[in-house]
Amino acid sequence: MDTRNEIRDFLTSRRAKITPEQAGLPAYGANRRVAGLRREEVALLAGVSVDYYTRLERGNARGASDTVLDALARALQLDEAERVHLFDLARAASAKTPARTPRRPAGQQVRPAVQRILDSMTTTPAYLRDGRMDILAANQLGRALYAPVFDSTAQPPNHARFIFLDPCAAEFFTEWDRAAGDTVALLRAEAGRNPHDRALSNLIGELSTRSEAFRQMWAAHNVRFHRTGLKRFHHPVVGDLALAFEALDLTADGLRITAYTAEPGSPSQDALNLLASWAATVGQGHAAQPADRT
Repeated sequence: MDTRNEIRDFLTSRRAKITPEQAGLPAYGANRRVAGLRREEVALLAGVSVDYYTRLERGNARGASDTVLDALARALQLDEAERVHLFDLARAASAKTPARTPRRPAGQQVRPAVQRILDSMTTTPAYLRDGRMDILAANQLGRALYAPVFDSTAQPPNHARFIFLDPCAAEFFTEWDRAAGDTVALLRAEAGRNPHDRALSNLIGELSTRSEAFRQMWAAHNVRFHRTGLKRFHHPVVGDLALAFEALDLTADGLRITAYTAEPGSPSQDALNLLASWAATVGQGHAAQPADRT
């Protein structure tokens, strides 16, 4: 990833989203040539010179202090995820020697203790992923829930690859646009943290080449956190599920467990119970086939 271009495009995209009225500035008539704020307006709000801000927006963030970055974040009304992303990009730009992320060896083993944690969550679908959205492990119910991902022709199992390259994804994720946008935003944030991760760059290149939807979403430069929320599925075996999710970071490994629960007594809980029964009976060595729920 070219850090200079990333900084330039991110700052440009953020100031384009804010109108002078939103920033508390006069608009000076309707004949504005830019959507959003001008460079001089951002500089004014951040308390820096126009020349200095212009240099930053051209991708030269080397030596930018935390104070300046905080002022920019306030001026551009960045949320928490966007602010962290700006700091990540500036940190990468200031690094004298890029810290390259090594390739993950094929078939990397998940620590036994982590797998035991997953397996102990017998009534909760859960899976383990890395920052590139590779699904590294899952418990039995997690594999059952994500059977379309594990059975997909888009392999190895990767959340982003499934969403953008497998036509089944639009049916499995009933809110596909939202799921796709969240996925791209997570990959964009990961690229800011690890701009020299070759495997991540390869994945982004693959998706950009093969998916017009991914290219359009990637160009928006959106980033966000995805720690908790509600996700809706249409599972090929048990039908519709609305599941709350929580993200549990494993700081020692740089990995994340995502676990799902259903509202007690809800139709989604009934569907989850049926899914658990199917998983125990059929196992995950077979492609998911629709079940008769009548």
